[in-house]
Amino acid sequence: MTRHFEDAPGLCEDADPATEGYVFNQTMMRIKDPERSLDFYTRVMGMRLVRKLKFPEMQFTLYFLAYLDDRQAQSVPSDDGHRTTFTFGREAMLELTHNWGTENDESFAYHNGNDEPQGFGHIGVAVPDVYQAAERFESLGVPFVKRPDDGKMKGLAFIQDPDGYWIEILQPDMLERQRKGE
Repeated sequence: MTRHFEDAPGLCEDADPATEGYVFNQTMMRIKDPERSLDFYTRVMGMRLVRKLKFPEMQFTLYFLAYLDDRQAQSVPSDDGHRTTFTFGREAMLELTHNWGTENDESFAYHNGNDEPQGFGHIGVAVPDVYQAAERFESLGVPFVKRPDDGKMKGLAFIQDPDGYWIEILQPDMLERQRKGE
């Protein structure tokens, strides 16, 4: 019996026991202006700042954000050390890295990964209703790369954060619903 749920070339069937307990913890994106980015990710996207780590000797700050409901937020340790361990032990964190001074350079910009040469593509956020989310983003003036009914793939959107990174907005059951003709 396979340990995977789909078939694809290159899959390893024998999990190395040394990888037991591994957790996909974070995706890091560099940001120009933390005030703009933190406003976007906390107000527009609804995430919570879980941990901020400053490194004065190297002149950068890390911001770790996550989706936590009120019940989950109650389990976040108040002690800085314990909260750091919590941050690095949970799944699906967004790490925003600010290299000090970039916010003061008018011409400074990061590559979004989708312009040539392509590399990094996007992060994805699941929402209960992609159309309601898109209406809200529209009302907040968020730039769209793709609206839910643009192009061939219906029912998903792409927006941009303040640094131009793409965020896929998807509804988990949308493909299944489309296949059933709903």
